[in-house]
Amino acid sequence: MNLQPHPVDQRLPFSLLAILGFQHVLVMYSACIVVPLILGSVLHLPKEQLAIIINADLMAAGLASLVQSLGLGIFGMRMPVMMGVTFTAVTPMVAIATAPGLGLPGVYGAIIVSGIFGILFAPVMGKLLRFFPPVVTGTVLLVIGISLMRVGIDWSAGGQPVMADGSPNPHYGSPLYLAISLGELVLILAINRFAKGFLANIAVLLGVLAAFCAALSLGEVNLRGLAQAPWFAVIRPFQFGPPKFDPVAIVSMCLVMLVTLVESTGMFLALGNIVGRPTTRQRLVRGLMADGLGAVIGGVMNAFPYTSFSQNIGLVTMTGVKSRFVCATGAAILVAMGLFPKLAFIVASTPEFVLGAAAMVMFGMVAMMGVRILSTIDFERQHNNLVIVAISVGVGMIPMVSTTYFNHLPAWSRVFTDSGIVLSVMSAMLLNLFFNGFGKSDDVEAQIERAAQMADA
Repeated sequence: MNLQPHPVDQRLPFSLLAILGFQHVLVMYSACIVVPLILGSVLHLPKEQLAIIINADLMAAGLASLVQSLGLGIFGMRMPVMMGVTFTAVTPMVAIATAPGLGLPGVYGAIIVSGIFGILFAPVMGKLLRFFPPVVTGTVLLVIGISLMRVGIDWSAGGQPVMADGSPNPHYGSPLYLAISLGELVLILAINRFAKGFLANIAVLLGVLAAFCAALSLGEVNLRGLAQAPWFAVIRPFQFGPPKFDPVAIVSMCLVMLVTLVESTGMFLALGNIVGRPTTRQRLVRGLMADGLGAVIGGVMNAFPYTSFSQNIGLVTMTGVKSRFVCATGAAILVAMGLFPKLAFIVASTPEFVLGAAAMVMFGMVAMMGVRILSTIDFERQHNNLVIVAISVGVGMIPMVSTTYFNHLPAWSRVFTDSGIVLSVMSAMLLNLFFNGFGKSDDVEAQIERAAQMADA
């Protein structure tokens, strides 16, 4: 009788949990705080208020990640998931925050209601499991990896090629940034090639730390303001006033939640393949309900709606460490960073080019996981699946290739059209329905389980 726990439920020594958990935090931190930075810039928030939002964001992301990885009653997948702010919410939140009479209280009121909507709608999404066979989940995961690769490339070159005011970034593509990124990539590859066991599992962390030290020695790490950051900060609910509930704002954020649920469905199904524990209907519903609960937590704690982060799924793929307790430890670190601003300040000082090479490796792993899932499909006998994958990948590439492709559509449609992931999900679902018809839910779950076993082999 095999009494060994599943790798997802494996409890590692505390020292390993701390190091591996910090690695998860490091690869998602920049993406986690960029939304509050954008919102703060648009609203011209004073530094003190921006600090409150960033600390609240870290704490709420940590709490949402704890719910997903450890579970809380009917909430949480109990899988290795890290939660961060969904970028889909940026445009609607800016529109709400700048509307007369709403501001941040209007944003938080809409987020809370959208979270409740997400909790109530999650069981409906669970019933749609039959529409997510491996041909859909593999395609979506491939598009996720490809779409995120652009982020890693920009990071390695020093950020965005265009500044917030529309002017070119003069430091983008600096030879120094490219050299440090290349050195980091070589180090990560060398560790994966020659190291074994624990060292191989923390190759990304070692590469990022080496690049950080190189950037620090060359004067590229800005720690100005560290002395002024407080050691401890208390996050209070509704710190910007009681929430305001505007019908138009609520509808827009509920649309964001709907997009989040669609994206999460694809990622949760793919994660089940990666860790060898297929995402059943019940597990999917618990995970999506946790997305809704994360939005409620975010609205109450002066933060944002949350979704699972693809880069952390890529890290699970790369390291092979599938324990959900690693992500739970990373979540605890995020909560601690929300309480101790000095710690958050140091991590936030990591230049983007230091994370670029690591991001490219992890996002590439996400794309390759999609390829591995697609490799379980018999394209010779099911040639229609070739069309499904080809068209869906092409549709998912539209927002990456052309930023003006959908400019003449109504403004509200940008919630959907700005996301290549959402476009690929909808395209793959509809084409699969057109070519393969309505599959039985039990049959699809059996396909998912077989794909998980083959991809895990």
